[in-house]
Order: sequence, then C-alpha cells, then structure tokens
Amino acid sequence: MAGDVRPGTARAATRPSVPAMLAVTAVWGLCFVGIRWGLRDAPVLWFAALRSGVAGLALLVYGTAQRRRSPRTPQGWALVGALAVTNSGIAFAAMFAGVAGLAAGVAAVLANAQPLLILLPAWWLYREPVSARTAVALGAGFAGLVLVAGTGGSGTGAVLSLLAAAAITAGTLLSRRIGTLDVVMVSGWHFLLGGAGLAAFAAMVEGAPRITWTPRFVAILAVLALLGTAWAFVVWFREAQRCELSVLSAWTFLTPVFGIGFAVVLLGERPSGWTAAGLGLVLVALWFVLRPRPATPPHPPPDPSSEPGRAVPARPRADG
Repeated sequence: MAGDVRPGTARAATRPSVPAMLAVTAVWGLCFVGIRWGLRDAPVLWFAALRSGVAGLALLVYGTAQRRRSPRTPQGWALVGALAVTNSGIAFAAMFAGVAGLAAGVAAVLANAQPLLILLPAWWLYREPVSARTAVALGAGFAGLVLVAGTGGSGTGAVLSLLAAAAITAGTLLSRRIGTLDVVMVSGWHFLLGGAGLAAFAAMVEGAPRITWTPRFVAILAVLALLGTAWAFVVWFREAQRCELSVLSAWTFLTPVFGIGFAVVLLGERPSGWTAAGLGLVLVALWFVLRPRPATPPHPPPDPSSEPGRAVPARPRADG
C-alpha cells in the first residue's frame, strides 16, 4: 500500500532500553576486535561483503519462517536501496578499511562520531529539539573520544573511519522512515543487497576472493554477521522508531569504550596516557545526556491583584 513508508516526526522523550543499549554497544565494540582478527584470513572488501551478506540472508530466512512481509511498494524498495548504499555498502567498506589502517581502538573511536553528526539532520528532518545541555554534553563526549584516540587518529584510516560514522548516521536517519514496514525484512534485504554490491566492488578492486576458511574465521564471521549486524541493527532500528535520535545516538559513545577495553584485553593494544581522562569525560557526558530531564513546574494561578482594572475585595474587618 502507498503508505508503507511513513516519514518520521519528532518523538516524545522516550528513553532507549538500557539493557538493550548496553548489549548493542558492547557487541559493536567487540566487532572492531573481530574485524582486526578476521582480516588475517580475508581481504578488506570481501570480508565486509561477507558480514553484510550473511547477516541479510539470516534475517530473511528468519523473517520468511515467521511469514513476515517484504516491502511491496516502490517507496519501500527505495528505502531499502538507500539503506543498502549507506548503512551497509559505504559504512562497512569504510569501517573495515579504517580498522585495517588504524589500531582497532582508535578506529572504534572515530567510527562512532554519530552522536554529533546526527544533531542537525535530526532537527531539520524530524524537528527533534536539541537542548543546550544535550549539545554541550555530546560535544564534551566527542572531545573525550578524541583524547582517547590520542595521536593515533590521523591519515587515510581516520578519514575512512569518519566516513563510516557518517554513513551509519545516514542509515539511522533513514531507519526512522521504516514506518509500517517490517524492520526485520527491511534489515534483511538491505544487508543482502548491500553485501552483493560490496562483493561486486570487491571483485573489481581485490579480484577473486582469497579467503582462508579456518574455524577461527568462520567463528568471527558468525559473531560479526549474526550478533553484531543482524541482531544489533534490528534492535537499533526498533529503538530509532520510538526514541529521540540525539539521545539514542549518545549510546554509541560507549562502543569505543568497549572497543578499547576489548582491544586492550584481547589484542594487547596500549592506548595513550590520556585514555583514562578521555573515558571519564565520555561517561560523564553520557550521564548528562541520558539523565531524566527536570519536570517543568506547573504555572501558579494568576494573582487577581495584578490584573489591571480589577478591584480586590476588601477584607472584612473584625470589630473590637
């Protein structure tokens, strides 16, 4: 039907699910370590294509088994195509190439600039108000991420990681327009089509796929595709339907926090000496963004004596 895609409007101050956001950001942080490991067995673009394609196929199998409905209108498929280009094609290609050129922790920092990038588009497209407190807190949080990155965020890898952040921001903005479409099927189709586009691009740039199908690589691909892509993005898109995008995106500040922690424990990376200060600033900023806003006090009733031209009845005077 023609109304499948419903433009988003400003949302009420609905808060994202805390357990869901902690799980999603932890999984996404782990993905940067997984990408670093998997690049030992597969070239950059073919690895990105596999992550997207396997995730899309898994979601479509799951959705078909549940008899969910695929988009049926040109508007619905246009949305799927736009998501395939941004949230899958550009985002994954730039993200994987960024990890290849940077430390995993630094790439996680730069690829998660979404909270700042989304402020103006969310206001312009969906009329979401941005309070001064939120804007300042997000700016402080990003400053903390820059401190965490230290001097490791320069060069082509940094540019690619920021491009990944911009593409994922575009995907989040587009996801608000899913409306009455089924989020599982939209996610499945856009990841499958995005993976196909990445595979075609990989064939042109990298040639035939040279992948070492070790048990390690299969396990990493399964975690990246099924958990870090299929599950995590469906949860993310569902939250984007009901929450303010500036508040929702603030949670992605935790992704590099988890990513750096996993990189330290699993990869032996050693961040700069500014890491503790930067992470502390990130957590304080996130607390300011996510804490409940103070309730607006009710307006007191007007004072009759302040109304012009209205006489105030005299009090009765007690005798004696």
